Amino acid sequence: MSEIIDNLHLYIIAIGIILFISVYASKISEKVGFPLLLVFLILGMLLGSEGIVGIKFDNALLAQAVGSVSLIFILYSGGLDTHWGHIKPVLISGVMLATLGVLITAVILACFIYLMWDITMLEALLLGSIVSSTDAAAVFMIFRSHKIRLKDNIQPLLELESGSNDPMAIFLTITILQLIVMSNVTSVTEWIVQFVAQFAVGGAIGLLCGYAFPKICEKINISQPGLYPLISVAWLFMVFGLSMMLKGNGYLSIYIAGILTNKFAFPYKSHIIAFHDAIAWMMQILVFLVLGLLVFPSQLPEVALQALILVFVLMFFARPMSVFITLAKSEYDKREKAFISWVGLRGAVPIILATYPFVYNLEQSQLFFNVVFFMVLVSVLVQGMTLNFAARRLGIIENDEDKKD
Repeated sequence: MSEIIDNLHLYIIAIGIILFISVYASKISEKVGFPLLLVFLILGMLLGSEGIVGIKFDNALLAQAVGSVSLIFILYSGGLDTHWGHIKPVLISGVMLATLGVLITAVILACFIYLMWDITMLEALLLGSIVSSTDAAAVFMIFRSHKIRLKDNIQPLLELESGSNDPMAIFLTITILQLIVMSNVTSVTEWIVQFVAQFAVGGAIGLLCGYAFPKICEKINISQPGLYPLISVAWLFMVFGLSMMLKGNGYLSIYIAGILTNKFAFPYKSHIIAFHDAIAWMMQILVFLVLGLLVFPSQLPEVALQALILVFVLMFFARPMSVFITLAKSEYDKREKAFISWVGLRGAVPIILATYPFVYNLEQSQLFFNVVFFMVLVSVLVQGMTLNFAARRLGIIENDEDKKD
């Protein structure tokens, strides 16, 4: 401890340099077209115990805690940036993708995993659930950095799905983990009741708190504008904690609260949104750096072939199947469904969920983490770098003439 205090200035300088490099990397990413999330992950690996800097970090529980808190800010910022008028026409399709679509993806992928590996079906379902959701941070960041504008409400659908499907993946992951480690098997009926209860409570709290926050901002009348963003942070923590305490889904609550809050006008709204946007960027940088630190690159070649097979099954079979089944009765045509299928980027959330088996001391924990990490690297690299190309190839980029019409 005394060594840390004596060299505190050096640690502060190091943190500043890392943060500066991470922020400046966004400019390089835009010019080169290299996914920014991948830059953060690689930077984390370079800083890690097997990297250039050699920071020793193997605390999966701390990484999970950092990721969970970061996800709160990322999802809330995503909700604040989502306009209700944009997502209202795609609400049903988005909810279906975020729930049934995630379940279908997890089950299809689990079947392949079960056939490939000598593991139980529950363990296969666990790994399938961990990588079943698209990542809000990845989708929001790539759309913003590339300034991609899509036709026919595709972008609001993708943002709604990516922002709201994390709770489903988290629910599936935790439920299956409990089934693996506990002797008593939960019945299907009990599982459905838990699912409905979590989402009903989480949704209700999100609606209530999202409506209440603008009213609170109007009533408190604080003379210092800089305190309003701090109030929003305090409110955010209370909303998440209350939802979890009442057995709801806290991540769903804050995302819905963010969407509903943005619907109303209230004092210093633009300040609050800008503040949360900055915090969300910082949290994205932090979580990817920490997750990059946690991985041991020397272990990745051992799982490379298996992970490559799984990620290609995910990109070319499981994700498209879930999209085409879920959106079978929607107004989207085949080209649009194909693009929606391709925007199935995996990012921070699957890696965060891959730390959960460590909490339960599963024998396959390190294997699962390495496989998921490799799958995320490939997903972000391949899909992230080809989103613009795929949109243009499929003819769903909105140009100025389309916007005038």
